[in-house]
Amino acid sequence: MSTKHELLVTAANVKEAEVLLQAGADALLIGDDRFGMRLPGSFSVEETAEVAAIAAKHQARVYVSMNNLMSNELLKELPEYVQALGKIGVHGVEFNDPSVLAAIKEFAPHIQLHWNAEMTSTNYATANYWGTKGASRVVLARELNMDELTEMVPFLKVEAQVQVHGMTNIYHSKRSLVQSYMSHQGRPVEGHLGKERGLFLIEAERRDEKFPIYEDVNGTHIMSSEDICILEDLHLLMEAGVHSFKIEGILKPLAYNEAVVRAYRLALDSYAADADAYAFCEEWLDEVRQLQDPERELSFGFFYKEQVY
Repeated sequence: MSTKHELLVTAANVKEAEVLLQAGADALLIGDDRFGMRLPGSFSVEETAEVAAIAAKHQARVYVSMNNLMSNELLKELPEYVQALGKIGVHGVEFNDPSVLAAIKEFAPHIQLHWNAEMTSTNYATANYWGTKGASRVVLARELNMDELTEMVPFLKVEAQVQVHGMTNIYHSKRSLVQSYMSHQGRPVEGHLGKERGLFLIEAERRDEKFPIYEDVNGTHIMSSEDICILEDLHLLMEAGVHSFKIEGILKPLAYNEAVVRAYRLALDSYAADADAYAFCEEWLDEVRQLQDPERELSFGFFYKEQVY
């Protein structure tokens, strides 16, 4: 098999990073809230170095999310942070702003660049353009369906990364919308409105669906009411040549993320052992289903939805 498939998972802290590596992750995605958005946890430079050292023992890779909307103030902090990442030994960074690309090239040129423009990475020409600028990987949009994904990969001149499990972001605003709403209602805001608060939205027409919402230093984030789970058809993405499969662990307990990593590890190893004889096994998902929030459905996301442009 020509493609070595990577199992990538987000981590909330150093302890979780080590547990997920032991469960079978090939790579970790972490970051600092200043430069990365929608992270399960924010890592200092020292904590990032600790994770890199742990990953090295597992022969695993560490990527840093730098997909934030970069302000002029943040630009002042970029050089120091990038230089620190270069010394730590992280393998790559996810970026969408050219300022990050420029900083990596100047201060840590050995670090790989993964272009992650969220929902706008929808065609191979644009992905290959960023490849000519130095990117070695594209994070494909979660809104693409299976046909669009598999038909695109052969035309890519860079690696492809696809999210295969977990919740997704459906709305972001730099404004503090929850705080503003509560203030408008005359309700005092007590405590933080972050991920640990457990807030959610309910639409009048779909009262059985809950959309997690939280605020942090980067504004307000609204997440999907369902969790992507493409394990059943993971072989289609492997056959197409997708390089990296991402498990999004935000707003999930460690035990759940660990079970998900183990399930996908079984699938990847089974396919690597004998691609021709590979077959999905329902039992791989047993532990995940036992730990799945009963109010959140496991779904195929956009993988089998017809897109209308």
